[in-house]
Amino acid sequence: MWIKRMLCGFVCSGVLLTQVAALAEVGEIQSKAAALYAADGTELYSYHADEKLQPASVTKIMTMLLAMEAVDSGKVSLSDMVTGSAYAASMGGTQIWLKEGEQLTLDEMLKAIAVGSANDCAVAVAEHLAGSEQAFVEQMNARAKELGCTGTTFVNANGLDTGDQKTLTTAHDLALISVELLRHPGIIDYTSIWMDTIRDGAFTLANTNKMLRKYDGMIGLKTGYISEAGFCISAAAERDGLTLIAVVMAAPDKDTRTADASQLLNYGFANYAAYTPDLSSACGDLPVVLGKADSVGVMCDDPGSMTVQKDQVSGLTVSYDRPESLDAPVTKGEQIGTAKVIDGNGAVVREVALRAAEDVEKQSFLDVLGALCRAASWGG
Repeated sequence: MWIKRMLCGFVCSGVLLTQVAALAEVGEIQSKAAALYAADGTELYSYHADEKLQPASVTKIMTMLLAMEAVDSGKVSLSDMVTGSAYAASMGGTQIWLKEGEQLTLDEMLKAIAVGSANDCAVAVAEHLAGSEQAFVEQMNARAKELGCTGTTFVNANGLDTGDQKTLTTAHDLALISVELLRHPGIIDYTSIWMDTIRDGAFTLANTNKMLRKYDGMIGLKTGYISEAGFCISAAAERDGLTLIAVVMAAPDKDTRTADASQLLNYGFANYAAYTPDLSSACGDLPVVLGKADSVGVMCDDPGSMTVQKDQVSGLTVSYDRPESLDAPVTKGEQIGTAKVIDGNGAVVREVALRAAEDVEKQSFLDVLGALCRAASWGG
């Protein structure tokens, strides 16, 4: 027999309420395209977000993503030495003037990419990870496809497009890549740096993202500019546990880029919040029938922190289904029930599995017989 209980009036998080805002609520966007996402992948606003445009150095968020994935998987280490090739050293635009044969740690290379937007270092890292920039670009495009980026074609590791070959992407796709990049918290150690040095203090880096000093909570991620692309940015900021990503593409100047990104972020922080449901009431012990233990603990899957419209929080409730008891044997991790987050319209917006916290073996015949004998002796 199953029991269904309602925890009334429970204010919870983890709810994806994805109502896209009207343009009038955000304000007029001057850039060609824009998108606002929460770090959990919830789209909060879009403006021409599927238009294919050049991202310039915002391309480097994919370069950094592949690098962080390699680091976090153990494929490479931040202490690894990366050698600059003649090709990497030949890059123009923003750079650290890498010399052919010069070696820097991967840590320094990532710092130069994230803070100084170093085109030469982006190529050097690409070659280090994949053997050549061309092979790395193939990995970039494959990863973009995996992330659901339908409007993206990378042609290089740094966004420094030349000739007829042009990197094309969309505000929507850059937001998806940014969301994935933020799943690697270590990247913030680089993108949030205002000023730092490399080469034992001999070379100073200043962050190209001036919003780090102008916008409260700014943590990254990457700016970009070439004349064909205009001014672009993927701007991530965190306040009160809510992380938002504002993507702006093809702004006519730096001030407009900053203004549009700020408008998007302001709208997001004014109207949304991050919450995590407290499911402790669903996790009390359950009796076990014919088990070597009388009961088993109940644990919940991590519901995560999700994005909720502030004006809808009060209407959220949580219900849970779980049995009155379990029959032995019980296996640790097996699902024994479900907790559900329900919105004001009665729709289930998130389900979280309830699981057995430990193994409980079934009593054998001899165990049962022994228990009966002990009970009889106590009764006598």
